[in-house]
Formats: sequence, C-alpha cells, structure tokens
Amino acid sequence: MNRRWLLAEFPRGMLCAENFRWSESEVLAPTDGQVLVRNTYLSLDPTNRIWASGAQSYLPAMQLGEVMRGVTLGEVVASRDARVQAGACVTGLLGWQDYAVVRASAVQVLQCDPRRPITDYLGVMGSTGLTAYFGLLDVGIPRSGETVVVSAAAGAVGSLVGQIARIHGCRTVGLVGNASKARWITEDLGFDSAIDYRAENVQEAIARECPSGVDIYFDNVGGRILDAAMGQLNPRGRIVLCGLISQYNSSSPVQELRNLERFLVHRGRMQAFIVLDYLSRANEAYTQIADWLERGLLQYRVDIVRGLEHAPAALGKLFDGSNVGKLLVQVQGEAQ
Repeated sequence: MNRRWLLAEFPRGMLCAENFRWSESEVLAPTDGQVLVRNTYLSLDPTNRIWASGAQSYLPAMQLGEVMRGVTLGEVVASRDARVQAGACVTGLLGWQDYAVVRASAVQVLQCDPRRPITDYLGVMGSTGLTAYFGLLDVGIPRSGETVVVSAAAGAVGSLVGQIARIHGCRTVGLVGNASKARWITEDLGFDSAIDYRAENVQEAIARECPSGVDIYFDNVGGRILDAAMGQLNPRGRIVLCGLISQYNSSSPVQELRNLERFLVHRGRMQAFIVLDYLSRANEAYTQIADWLERGLLQYRVDIVRGLEHAPAALGKLFDGSNVGKLLVQVQGEAQ
C-alpha cells in the first residue's frame, strides 16, 4: 500500500495538520517511460507553505486532493525506461508519499559518494547547498572585508551562507531566535556574532554588531527584520531575497518598509532568486562544496523526524523556531 498525505484544504494563516488528509491506496506499476520510486527521505522546506496555498508561484498551483508536493530522495524499485535502472538512487519532486510513479525524466539519478551520509543529497549536497552557494556568491557578490548579515542563520540555508561568507573573507553576523542557536553559529560555525531577534531591538542590535554598516543582507524572513537590515545598509549594499518565512502564514498586511529612503539614497540593490535558476550549474557548486566539506570548512546539522505520518506536525518546526539545520522526514527504512 502507498501511504500519502493529500492537500485537503488551503490554509488560512498557519499551515496545520487539518489542512492535510491521510490516504492509502495500492502501489501502481510503471508503464513505458516511467519509474516506480520508493521514497526514503522527504525534505521539509518553507516553500511547502507557498505550494499549499493554492496560488500560482514558480510552479503550477496545487489543487485540493493532490498529493502534497515535496522533494524526496529514494530508490528506483521498477523501471520501464532504459535511462534509469532499478536500484538507482534518485531525487525529485515526488511528494509526501511512500511510492511515486513518474516519468523517468522527472527524477535525477544521483552519483552518491559512499563516504557521505545519504541525507546530504537533500541538504548540503542538494538544493539547500545550491541555494546558499549561488544566492550569496552570484547574487550577493561578496568581497573580502565586507560585512554580511544573515537571517534565519541557524536554518539549513542561513547556516551555510554565513560559513561561505567567512570562507570568502567576510565578517558575518547571524540573526537567530534563541541563545542556543546563537552559541551554535558563533562557537561551532564561526560566525563573528549573533543577534537574538526575540530578545532585543533588531535595528539597534545590527547597528551595534555592524559598526561599519551592512554590505550584504541575506534575507530568509522578510518583514521587520528586512526593514531593520535595510536601515543599516551601506552605499551600494546588496540584499539577497531568498525567502519571506515571517510572512507565509500571515493573515494581516505585510509590514511596510520604513527604511526605503536609506535604500534609495545609498543606491542599494535588492534581488530575489530561486534555486531552479541555477540547476544547469549545479555541478560547479557541488564540486566546491564537497571540497569545503573535505577540508572541514563547512559544518551542518540534519534534523530527522521519523515516520511519514508525522510530516504535517514536523513542518511546523520551520515556523515556530524549533528547527535547527536541515529538516527531513525519514519516510521509511533505516536512517543512514
């Protein structure tokens, strides 16, 4: 049987378990040109909230009754396409379910390094790593000696961005939600300082921790923190717009940006991006990230929730501040 989470209703405000419906059905056999994939790990990401909204985004809008969209890693158990062999390790947008039957072109066959945990290929060696790498280096364009501020700095992407900035000779300041996260990013990851946005005035704290101003702000959250960083931006400063997690569940109007005048006067630049823009250059990033990992220049955490049945509840960890690092659901099978 194929266990699945279906989108039962579009959320109003916070995405919750009631927005999903558990379903079980027979596993289908692949037809010509298709593969049957047994999912082992499911990636949980803030973009799940965007997909569940029913709105058109960079992907077609989801419809009620569809399997909840999500990126998975799994094994091909049957193939009707010569390009993808049974037994191959693959990743793709295969959804919140045990098994998926899709066209072979919908999966990416992974050449996994046996020395690395398989979960890396949904994290540091997957879209998370690509997002951090290209977002900072291609959009932010850091220069040695500059100051980089990162929001959600203990998250999957933010924790890598700060370390990559340090590798490139930048001073890094991370915004986090509690003292434990602040210690992790400074003591273990090498951030120069951390700001607990729940405990103090963010704009005053950024001014204190960035006495020479902010050259690059890597934004994962939007809202008041984006506005605060904008208020400390240096001339020709850059804002990398990666996510707006503070707004995805909001039912009230988005906070206005009160510091736009400084942004204008200092001729700042704000650019949004999506990792799909960089898939054609993925090997470039993976080669460099693998080298940094080998040399001990990058560290990361993986938060694994065991059991597909817990996926809706686990997703809430991304929005309530309890998640650290890359959040995954172990769908089935033994963790590696």
